[in-house]
Amino acid sequence: MANNVLNKELGPIVQKTMADVVEIRLREYLKEKSFKPGDPLPKELEIAQSLGVSRNVVREALSRLRMLGMVETKKKRGMVLSRPDILSSFERVLDPLIIGESTLQDIFEIRLTLEVGLADLLYLRKTKKDVEELEQIARNQKVTSGRQTFRIKNEIAFHGKIYQMTGNETLQRFQNMLLPVFGYLVSLEKVPIIGKVSHLDLVEILKHGSKEEFRQGMLQHLEHHFAKLK
Repeated sequence: MANNVLNKELGPIVQKTMADVVEIRLREYLKEKSFKPGDPLPKELEIAQSLGVSRNVVREALSRLRMLGMVETKKKRGMVLSRPDILSSFERVLDPLIIGESTLQDIFEIRLTLEVGLADLLYLRKTKKDVEELEQIARNQKVTSGRQTFRIKNEIAFHGKIYQMTGNETLQRFQNMLLPVFGYLVSLEKVPIIGKVSHLDLVEILKHGSKEEFRQGMLQHLEHHFAKLK
């Protein structure tokens, strides 16, 4: 009993390879020295000699940082610190065919949470032209609502336009990444489900209502999705 308690308190020792250790030390060094994107890194040999390890170990650690987008090789400059693309790895694996159902559900829940919370950015940056384009998408959807393929396409177009209206490029890109997941889950609905608040209703709120009214409207629009979570 005492051993079990002690194991929980201390936990097992995690074995690290030399490349793991060097990667961690390099990250710490870059932070301590306040490296900025574009700053040149020390040479492989210098790092190896400083840490007392082989160049192969340093090369492997740097390769890991390169795969994360943290460092890159520039012609005539060698390795420099780069600005990592925080979504690139996520984009490569976000495929409904290779992601488990529980993860798909988690990602869909993120999307629901984001859309309810977009109101502040929307009301800060929306333009009359944006709202007119959004209204046209909503009216197109009403015409083609009986056909599943067109319904999914218009559903994606409407919500995609909302993300675009926020002016936040990372949000737009994240929404584009969610499209396969969104399309996949909507396609599983045997019967189209329309929320209490339609897309045209949301457009009317954007025209004449407040951001709080839009937030509540979006919540009601997505209500059937939230109901499934229960």
